[in-house]
Amino acid sequence: MQPEDIKHLIEAKLPDCQAFVEGDGAHFTAFVVSPVFAGKSRLQKQQIVYDTVRTELLDGTLHALSLKTFTPEEWDKLDPEGEK
Repeated sequence: MQPEDIKHLIEAKLPDCQAFVEGDGAHFTAFVVSPVFAGKSRLQKQQIVYDTVRTELLDGTLHALSLKTFTPEEWDKLDPEGEK
């Protein structure tokens, strides 16, 4: 899989989110920003995202995915100038 493929899967199955994915073809990191994460624990946020790629994880198409999840407000605090 390519980072763009993972980005598409996450964004297609998690409405109103932005996904930024980087990786080397085997191991990937996804930064996912969504208002649906508001009020959720870190584990709950990760479960929501893993559900979007569960099939690919189970069939081995996607080997390893590390997640960083943020609400839009949390994301904006990381870079108030919007230059991520």
